[in-house]
Amino acid sequence: MSSYELALTSYIEATNTHDFNQVRALLHPDALYWFSNESCKTHDEIQRYFDQAWDFVRDEVYAASDVQWIAVSEVQATCLYTYHWEGYIHGQFASGSGRATNVFVRDDHNQWKLIHEHLSGMPNES
Repeated sequence: MSSYELALTSYIEATNTHDFNQVRALLHPDALYWFSNESCKTHDEIQRYFDQAWDFVRDEVYAASDVQWIAVSEVQATCLYTYHWEGYIHGQFASGSGRATNVFVRDDHNQWKLIHEHLSGMPNES
């Protein structure tokens, strides 16, 4: 597994701890998130969004499938994937999926950090 692929795996594992400090450790200082209903430009905004999601979907498990690395260099790596989530909303099991784009960059310590995530629902296909 390449170092950038390991960065994605570590990010998903950190997300599944439901401890934002573990997620924060993998974020670039200038991380920018685009969700379907909100954009988050600071770590505090990103944490608020994560905490609200973890509070709403209890025991959430997040996963990625069909990962495609579409642009990779020595300093950046961009992937697309299908995200899946499952957990409990108001005590009832629920699940869903959507599309994700993650952009990682190497920092000054040669570590891959997530600088951008864009999540959206699946398109309505008729």
